[in-house]
Amino acid sequence: MNHYETVFILNPVLSDDQIKETVKKYEDFLVSRGAKMVAKEDWGLKKLAYPIQNKKSGFYHLFEYTVDGEVINPLEVEFRRDERFMRYLTVKLDKHAIAWAEKRRNRDKQKA
Repeated sequence: MNHYETVFILNPVLSDDQIKETVKKYEDFLVSRGAKMVAKEDWGLKKLAYPIQNKKSGFYHLFEYTVDGEVINPLEVEFRRDERFMRYLTVKLDKHAIAWAEKRRNRDKQKA
């Protein structure tokens, strides 16, 4: 089992219900294939550094999870097929990145 982090940007024209439904769909997709969710973060609506699909903002979300490597390709194929996604990035975390992500989560909990 490898440790991964996926950040994705959803289209800003989506309603709150559509965003929640989309996030839930892909969380279920991962869990149904044996993933263990470590953390989920909703970063909200953010301004983009440059326009993507003529949009100047997007809804950012982060998934951190552990799963076998064979699941990543089907996940990214689903992202490409779904028009609600503007961009996505999946990164395999090494031991230093895992420690940093845990430190970031703990820092965010203290702020809340």
